[in-house]
Amino acid sequence: MDFGKSGGYRWLDSFVMASIVQLATIRFCGKFLNRSNDPCGRQYDQMTQAARSGKENIIEGSERTTTSKETEMRLTDVARASLCELRGDYETWLMLHGAVPWRRDAPEAKAVFSLRLDKPEYSDDIAHDSCAHILAQQRKFAQWLDSGDDIVIANTLLILISRTVNMLSHQLQALGDRFEQVGGFREKLAAVRVAERARQDDAPVCPECGKPMHKRQARSGKNAGREFWGCTGYPDCKGVRQV
Repeated sequence: MDFGKSGGYRWLDSFVMASIVQLATIRFCGKFLNRSNDPCGRQYDQMTQAARSGKENIIEGSERTTTSKETEMRLTDVARASLCELRGDYETWLMLHGAVPWRRDAPEAKAVFSLRLDKPEYSDDIAHDSCAHILAQQRKFAQWLDSGDDIVIANTLLILISRTVNMLSHQLQALGDRFEQVGGFREKLAAVRVAERARQDDAPVCPECGKPMHKRQARSGKNAGREFWGCTGYPDCKGVRQV
C-alpha cells in the first residue's frame, strides 16, 4: 500500500488503533472521572487531549506528506509522544487504585495482544467506510473496554497504546529511510534553490563530496567576516575552499 499521498492515513493501522484509543479514553474519562477525583476537570482535559493529539497528528502528518517529509516525521513523532504521555496517565491511574499493569504473560494481556486488526476495504465513500471500519475493529476489544471495571479498561488501553506507539515507531523508521532517499517537495525545492545559487556564483565543486559549493561568511575565529566556499551538503559534508 502506498501511503505517500494526502489522506493515506485512513489505511494505517496506527490511525485505526489511535482512533480506538481516543474513543475509549473519552468514555473512560466520562465514566470514572468526577468532581471528587477531578474537581477542576484538569485530568479529563489532559487525557482526552493527549488521545486526540495522538490521532490528529497522524492525520496532519499524512496531509503534509506531499509538501515536506521532515514535517510529516515531526508530526508523527508528536503523535507518538502524546500517546506515551497518555500511557503514563493510565499507569498512574492503576497505581492510585493499588493496581499495576498486567504482566505480558497474563492470560488477559495475551488475549488482547493476540487480536489483529482487519485489513481495510474501502469504496469511493472513504470517510463513511473508514469510520465503520474503526468501529468494527473497536468491537474486537469490547469484552474488555465495555467491562465496566476501570482496572480492566485501563490495562486494555495500556496495551492498545503500546501497540500504537510501536506502529508509529516503525512508521518513523520508514519515513526516515524514504526522506534520505527522496525527501519531500519542500526539501527538493530547497535543494534546487541551493544548486541554482551555487551555479549563479560560478561556484566550484566540493573537494570532499563533489557537490556544488556556495559562498558563506565566517562568523567567528580569526577569519570572522571573511567569505569562503562551503559545501551545499553541510552539515553532512563540511568541505570548504578559499574564495
